Amino acid sequence: MTDTIFSAGGALSQAIPGFQARQAQIDMAKAVAQAITDQSQLVVEAGTGTGKTFAYLIPALMSGKKVIVSTGSKNLQEQLFHRDLPLMIKALSFFGQVSLLKGRANYLCFERLNRQIMESHSPEVDEQRFSQLIQVREWSSATQTGDLGECEVLPEDSPVISTITSTNDNCIGRECPSFQDCFVSKARKKAMDADVVVVNHHLFLADLALKETGFGELIPEADIFIFDEAHQLPDIASQYFGQSLTSRQVTELAKDIEIGYRTEAKDMRQLQKVSEKLTHTALDIRVCLGETGQRGNWRDMITQPRIKDAVQRLEESLDFADEVLKIALGRSQLLDSAFERITLIKARLKRVCDVSIPGYSYWFDTTQRHFGLHITPLSVAEKFREQMAMKSGAWIFTSATLAVNDDFSHFSHRLGLEPSQQFSLPSPFDYQTQARLCVPRYLPEPNSPGMADKLVEMLTPVIRQNQGRCFFLCTSHHMMRELGERFREALELPVLLQGETSKRKTLAEFMSLGNALLVATGAFWEGIDVRGDALSCVIIDKLPFTAPDDPLLKARIEDCRLQGGDPFDQVQLPEAVITLKQGVGRLIRDTQDKGALIICDNRLVTRDYGRVFLASLPSIPRTRDLTLVQQFLQQAASETHPEETQSEGIPHDNEKSGISEISEHKTLSDHS
Repeated sequence: MTDTIFSAGGALSQAIPGFQARQAQIDMAKAVAQAITDQSQLVVEAGTGTGKTFAYLIPALMSGKKVIVSTGSKNLQEQLFHRDLPLMIKALSFFGQVSLLKGRANYLCFERLNRQIMESHSPEVDEQRFSQLIQVREWSSATQTGDLGECEVLPEDSPVISTITSTNDNCIGRECPSFQDCFVSKARKKAMDADVVVVNHHLFLADLALKETGFGELIPEADIFIFDEAHQLPDIASQYFGQSLTSRQVTELAKDIEIGYRTEAKDMRQLQKVSEKLTHTALDIRVCLGETGQRGNWRDMITQPRIKDAVQRLEESLDFADEVLKIALGRSQLLDSAFERITLIKARLKRVCDVSIPGYSYWFDTTQRHFGLHITPLSVAEKFREQMAMKSGAWIFTSATLAVNDDFSHFSHRLGLEPSQQFSLPSPFDYQTQARLCVPRYLPEPNSPGMADKLVEMLTPVIRQNQGRCFFLCTSHHMMRELGERFREALELPVLLQGETSKRKTLAEFMSLGNALLVATGAFWEGIDVRGDALSCVIIDKLPFTAPDDPLLKARIEDCRLQGGDPFDQVQLPEAVITLKQGVGRLIRDTQDKGALIICDNRLVTRDYGRVFLASLPSIPRTRDLTLVQQFLQQAASETHPEETQSEGIPHDNEKSGISEISEHKTLSDHS
């Protein structure tokens, strides 16, 4: 049956003009069908262009069983639901029901919108904020889903969003006056009744970890579980099988108490005092934790007297809030809900401050205004294995980056998987003609002083000659900012910097300009799809090892060491390889793409472990000569836009004779 559907003249070629199946795609579809029949686990590495989405959707839809497809990002989730699934439904004449389900933070909450509008009728109202609230209210009368991602009048980074959506803590469930119209409730009801439900990993794992209550089972029981972008699962699972307390939870509680006081309990002045005290004590802890953008060891930090004192003041504020809200019970549903949230937050604070329990990493992080205190299990394998055993069926895991040098053990071990099959699909791209990989000569050592200046000096000619069309992917925010500042001084081309506006706007501007350099970090290493000549050069500042002082990494290294393992080979190296593969994957996205990959790290050549990185990357011709990269890019540009390409004075020697394979690996001690 699978062969027939993929064959010339089959269902897919009839529904999709120009469709041509690849053998790798058919092989994956057959393996998925077998896993469904056997109710077994399957792990498949399948990069861009292999057609993995069709390869798992077709056998799943044909099975007649209930299917959950989970993606690593909302972008892929929407693409799958709005583009790929309709194609498959048409091709297979599928008559089942399909549903898109997101986390509650994506759906408008009528009750919170109404409260925010009421609260905004005051002399000190922010006019832009009030305008957005009114526009959302107008949109709410027309929307069928309540998905704020569909509300074009509301910027995706608007601070209003968090105030008009609910959380697990502040949702009052069936007690809500707007419960019958609740978009979250409707979306979940539709998912319960659907044959195919498209979710994302965060939502799926929140359900597994029983993080959401009040609506019974969040995600329905199913027979087939498919995870796309599965490489993200272990880290996301760690978040949901642990616990967190954030200052945002405290300040949102304080805001709701303030709203309750102003709207429904105006005679209780102490409520305002409670709100102020909670906000101030949360801010005190944030100040004590120091600089923005930190990730630190909470076990160490909580021993400091000033942190202990700040935590104690927060505990006292919560106790005070508890006493005051007891008096207000029954006055307001909002205040009743706030009273319950105080109990939850007190329990979380007690748990994160008990740092004596082994098997967990205790860490904190900071943003400009907020902090988070986190407990993360060092391994989620046992927990995830238990959950799979409880939900019998087929479990299929796929991504472009799962294997390290053709070995899947790192991924499988982290999730406790025992797959009946695991394999990689060959790439459809001709990397020998489509790409070049360069590790330039004369690079400074990673993290050495003046690294940014040297990279700007070395790479400005390449970027200028290529007319931008380049991603510079960095391994730290510090390097990103430094490079962005220096390239803006050195280049007359537009230089975009991640974080100066939203990710979507930054990418749209990069595409529309057509000659920009985008300097970015984590968020742009994966999930970005720029096809054609809009992007023809990807530069990476160094091998993406996690910072050695990262508290979660340090805990996992110690745990690996205690179990007699090699932390570098079993923890640090595999994760860096998978991250590098994601970054490299931004370059060639289509069979017509051409481009150059430049990795500015000598360790790829001088360290033995460099072989592992190179063996895990596509088979791209390699060179150490940036001039040859410029020649390749100029030739590629001349093929695409011959009228725009002029000689840049680059010598045109025989390119192939100049390509030298990066094959020498000297055993040197690694000081970085």
